[in-house]
Amino acid sequence: MKKLLITGLVALAVAGCQQVSTTSGGAVGVSRKQTMSSLLSEQQVEEMSAQSYQEALAKARAKGTLNTDARMVSRVRVIADRIIPQTAVYRADAARWQWEVNVEKSEQLNAYCMAGGKIMFYSGIIDKLKLTDDEIAQIMGHEIAHALREHARERMSQAYTKQLALQGLSIFTGGKYDDYLGMADQLTEVAYSLPNSREHESEADTIGLELAARAGYNPQAAVTLWQKMAAASSGAPPQFLSTHPSNQTRIADLQARIPTVEPLYQAALARNPAPKPKKK
Repeated sequence: MKKLLITGLVALAVAGCQQVSTTSGGAVGVSRKQTMSSLLSEQQVEEMSAQSYQEALAKARAKGTLNTDARMVSRVRVIADRIIPQTAVYRADAARWQWEVNVEKSEQLNAYCMAGGKIMFYSGIIDKLKLTDDEIAQIMGHEIAHALREHARERMSQAYTKQLALQGLSIFTGGKYDDYLGMADQLTEVAYSLPNSREHESEADTIGLELAARAGYNPQAAVTLWQKMAAASSGAPPQFLSTHPSNQTRIADLQARIPTVEPLYQAALARNPAPKPKKK
């Protein structure tokens, strides 16, 4: 009976997973197949994200920290309005998402885009790093890329599969080694989850670079952005224990990809040349 139950858990985990491509490859050629649980739909994740986002907005309103700087909000929304149309290159359905863009007053050096296009910037990342519009666009493109690739759903699918595996191990051992499951979980985190998260980050960097370039934002800003982030993140953990690539790795990877997106940036400038400075 025990073996049958274990077999059933494994079969459920395997049968409930499928290899998918959430986006096209774009000019930068993102082609990795993703493992998704068929028991966790894109719609479900979008609904959870929408609820979480509304809760975040409500908390910010209650604290008086939502969209308090009209100029900063306008900057971020203008950049979003230029980048969002570029998402069609990666997936046509993104045009139908209910996009929202807000800014919360906070010291955090952070921003995010939830599934379905729910964007939040924290004022700290703009103020403390003294970001240019081109640098804000790199962050914007990066966060939007996470949503396009459904990285949140992919991570949730992996967590679900891992949980089933740990339950099977507990059943197989009769619970005698449950004290070691925490250690096994940590090893799995280092050997699988963290590297995989770094892969997500690298994909988001790559796609974000293209989205920003297509919107007419200088791809060289990706380098200056992460140079600023490196200066602000002294004492960060070693790369192999981090969910993000090291700043040095990130900068080198982005520099290698800039020649691919440079023609897209130049084409965007040709279509919409930057306004000439006014004469005094």
